[in-house]
Amino acid sequence: MEKRLPKIALLVVTITSIIWLGGINIRTIIGFDLLQTGTLDFKPNIHPYVERTVFGLIAQSSILINIAYIILWISGIIFLRTTHLNLKENGWLMICAILFYIFTPVEIYTMILDFRMWYLDFLGSSDLVEFRKLFIHRLGALAGVPMIALLCYYTAIAIATFQPMRRMKSTKSC
Repeated sequence: MEKRLPKIALLVVTITSIIWLGGINIRTIIGFDLLQTGTLDFKPNIHPYVERTVFGLIAQSSILINIAYIILWISGIIFLRTTHLNLKENGWLMICAILFYIFTPVEIYTMILDFRMWYLDFLGSSDLVEFRKLFIHRLGALAGVPMIALLCYYTAIAIATFQPMRRMKSTKSC
């Protein structure tokens, strides 16, 4: 079981990262469809029913995205603890871990905002003004740090793919 645990954790990391990053992109596309291009102003010609449906989609997808992030976070820790890869010899793995885990406080804060939207969608009122306020607050949260985090996550994927900073074991012959 000890040899299979890192492989299972890596599989879970791969699957949940695809779900999580893909979900973030889909949620962003859906959300920005409500806004005028390049601004945080809502399009004036959107029917309130359509706008409410889009907010519902954002709230529902946020729950899936947040669950995937939590599973990814835990399985990443399990992988790092159980893998045979040494972080000193595999600098790429260290950089990937740093790029992912350094933004945990940002993700927790945005999860709280996502939960508020979910709560408003399922248990709160249908007032579009409240949804709009929360949506704009979510987009402007932490002055763009969530977007920087997203770029770092994609950088971590590139680093994991090409694996720079890998120390090769030298073979000395006597």
